[in-house]
Amino acid sequence: AARAIQEGAPRLSIHVLTEKEAAKTGLICGGKVEVFIEPLVSHRVYIFGGGHVGREVEALARRVGFSTTVIDDREEFASRARFPEAGDVRRLDFAAWPEHVVIGPNAYIVILTRGHEHDEIVLAGALKTPARYIGMIGSARKVKRTYDRMLKKGDEKVTEAALARVEAPIGIDIGSRTSEEIAVSIVARLIQVKNEGKG
Repeated sequence: AARAIQEGAPRLSIHVLTEKEAAKTGLICGGKVEVFIEPLVSHRVYIFGGGHVGREVEALARRVGFSTTVIDDREEFASRARFPEAGDVRRLDFAAWPEHVVIGPNAYIVILTRGHEHDEIVLAGALKTPARYIGMIGSARKVKRTYDRMLKKGDEKVTEAALARVEAPIGIDIGSRTSEEIAVSIVARLIQVKNEGKG
């Protein structure tokens, strides 16, 4: 079962129990057991930033079937009062988040913090994960400045190829203006990525 979950694929496990093997387990008869194991894939969205857009993204993502985790470094923005129905809400220092959060291959990272410097810190950690999707909010100009700063730091995990995994500006371009509209554009893209290859 652990291997099936890790590989994200179903498997058939066959166990032949001879009389000798059955006796070792305390059973009185042998036989053959076939177990079909099918992992249930959970698509979890990690939303970094509990501001206006983060709140709208969390609510909409949850409504369309994603599991949600909200992470912010401010107590008032990482609270159950603000996100009463979120799957998980964590108050973490952005620089330390990779030490406390395990990101799997079916994870979606949405970076919506309150400032460029926080986005950059979260993104540096995100690039070291096997996340299925990484997206960051911001104008094309802001994104380019962020990438340039990150590349100048010389971190071996932050390369042009690694940054090519990131969708920034985040979301589908639908001319969004309000927090709600921005959330629609982001969640629409998450749905699109989740359903790729299914039709």
